[in-house]
Amino acid sequence: MEQFIDIISVNISAEKGTVKKPVPEITITGTGIAGDVHAGHWHRQVSLLASESIQAAAEKAAADFPPGIFAENITTRGFPVHKARILDRFAGKNIELEVTQIGKECHTQCEISRKTGNCIMPIEGIFCRVITGGKMVPGDKMIYKPFVFRSKVITLSDRAAKGIYSDRSGPEVKRILEGFFKNQERHFAIDNTIIPDNPSELEHILDESISDGYHAIFTTGSTGVGPQDIAPDVLKPLFDKEIPGIMDHIRLKYGQTNPNALISRSVAGTIDKTMIFALPGSVKAVKEYMTEITPLLEHLLRMIHSIDNH
Repeated sequence: MEQFIDIISVNISAEKGTVKKPVPEITITGTGIAGDVHAGHWHRQVSLLASESIQAAAEKAAADFPPGIFAENITTRGFPVHKARILDRFAGKNIELEVTQIGKECHTQCEISRKTGNCIMPIEGIFCRVITGGKMVPGDKMIYKPFVFRSKVITLSDRAAKGIYSDRSGPEVKRILEGFFKNQERHFAIDNTIIPDNPSELEHILDESISDGYHAIFTTGSTGVGPQDIAPDVLKPLFDKEIPGIMDHIRLKYGQTNPNALISRSVAGTIDKTMIFALPGSVKAVKEYMTEITPLLEHLLRMIHSIDNH
């Protein structure tokens, strides 16, 4: 849900590990804030911290903490910025910033810690890269625009497409994804569809879904060795990059107790910025595969969007 945020202060520093000083205005360029030490060709170009977080820290320490003391470039009010998620955006006037990191790890005792006794930036500060630059002054407003993780679930089954039986594997993928995204406090949207085991129909819906901007596509069914099992044969030639390790791991892990799992030809890969997973068609297999896949989604999303913070 979009939400307005007030800009309380804009701050810069010339050296790392030091407090930032409020200035009348800042110029945000393609690499960060002009004159600020943290500008550069990396993912932590601009930092934000909510004034509410600063006030809470000040009350706890019985001290006065002015804007910039925790080394944030932009001091905000009206939204707990640390509740944002990777790829969420903040937009104002012609400026747009994209969240790339929540908090950070501090390795040294810097000036900030010495002055405050407890730097809150590693916990409640966030870092962004610049999508669009411009000038910013105190009193400006920005809009918080959450990233919506969009998933398409495609069930491949001649009989389910004809209504001979109800699809169970597709809804199971959706159920697991819903639980995962809610636990991650992610905004999300999931669409399900059923098509027959038909190569041209699968290619068409893949092309359409990627063009529509889906971030992940999950297919269920049609991964075996039968004459109608076509999912891997359609998908593999289309991948820009295949990710064989995911499915190899799943086959070997569950194949130890159920050798039939080793027959699956499930594949994973990416096309442009969309991650694609071809799963078997049984509900049991879907649960097993999704148990291994969901923990990887956030890291894959960051890699696909060139956020190298690992």
